Amino acid sequence: MARRTSGRGGNDGGWGPYVSVAEKRAKATREAAKQAKKRGETPSPVVIEGRTIARTFWGEAWCENLERYSDLANRLPRGRAYVRNGSVVDLRVLPGEVTALVAGSEPYRVVVRIEPVPDHRWRALRDDCAGAVDSLVELLQGRLSKAVMERVCRQRVGLFPAPAEISMRCSCPDGATMCKHVAAVLYGIGARLDEQPELLFRLRRVDETELVAHAAGGTAFDARVPAAANRLEDDDLSGLFGVEMAETIDTAPPRTPVRAAAKRSRRAPVPAPETPPATPTRPPPATPPLSSDVAKGSPVRMLAGVHAGRSGRVTWVKPRGDRFTYGVTVETGAGKATTQVSSSSLGRMWEVAPA
Repeated sequence: MARRTSGRGGNDGGWGPYVSVAEKRAKATREAAKQAKKRGETPSPVVIEGRTIARTFWGEAWCENLERYSDLANRLPRGRAYVRNGSVVDLRVLPGEVTALVAGSEPYRVVVRIEPVPDHRWRALRDDCAGAVDSLVELLQGRLSKAVMERVCRQRVGLFPAPAEISMRCSCPDGATMCKHVAAVLYGIGARLDEQPELLFRLRRVDETELVAHAAGGTAFDARVPAAANRLEDDDLSGLFGVEMAETIDTAPPRTPVRAAAKRSRRAPVPAPETPPATPTRPPPATPPLSSDVAKGSPVRMLAGVHAGRSGRVTWVKPRGDRFTYGVTVETGAGKATTQVSSSSLGRMWEVAPA
C-alpha cells in the first residue's frame, strides 16, 4: 500500500511506502534517545494506560481548562489518539515552556510556551486562598476545599492558562495553528501533571509554597462558607477523592469474659465502709440522645472529586462525639469501595436522598 507524501523534500504530489504507527513511533523513540543522550538525560515519554488521559485533580483540571475554550476545543480531538497510542515519545516541562518530540511521518519537534501568571493575579489568588491550604502535600495531592478548587480553576483568573497565554510551534508541514502533534502534547501535559503536579507551578513560574505560607492570614472564603465547611477533614478527603480509609471506629463497649465474671461472683462480698449520708443534689438535666438524619441504606451521590456523579449507599452509621460518621459504599471501575465520611462532609460533598 502507498500513501501520498507530505510535500516536503521535493516529493510534491508523489507517493511513498506506507509506514505503520508502530514504525513511526519506534523511529521517533530512537531519535528521542539520541537527543536525550546529547543532553546527558533519558527520554521522558507520555504513557497512557487505557483511554483515560488524566485521573487526578491537577491533570483533569488542566485538560478540562483546555476543552472549555471554544477556540481550542475543536482542534484538540485530533491529538487524543496520538497521546493515547504513545506518539509523544519525549516531553519536558520547563519554566514557561514545554518541549516534546512526537512521532509522525517524521519525528516532529513541538514547543509550547506558556506565559507566567501575572503578579497581580498571583497575589489575588494567594490572598483568596489564604488559610485554606494546610500543607504542601495536601496542595499537590489536590486535597483542597471546594472553594479553593473553584478559585484555582476559575477561567482566565485562576492558575490555568487561557488560549491568549499559550503559543505553540511544531516542525511538521501542517499549516494549522494547532496541529495534531501540538494537541497531543497539550494532553500529554495533563497526563504528566498526574505524576508531577508541582510542574504546573513551575510552568506558570510561581512558587507553590507561597499558597501554604499564606495560611496565617485567615481565609478569604470565611464570609461565604461556614468555618467548619471551609476545610476538609481527614475523613472528608476519603469521600472527595475515593480513597478508602483503613481506620475503623469500634463503638461497642468492651466485653467482660464470662468465666472471669463467674469466678468473681462466687467470692464473698466485701462490706462497704460506712459513709455519712450524702447531701441530696439536683440531678443534671437529661441529655437527649443523638439522632442521625441519615439512615443506613440511604442512597447517596458524589458531587465532587474523581468519583463525581457516582452513586452509592450508606452501609453503616456510628456516633462519634457530638456527630456521626458514616460508611459509604460506591461502585468504581475496579469494583466496590467503602469510604468513611463525616457528618459535615456528607452534606457538602455527597447528595443524600431519603432511604
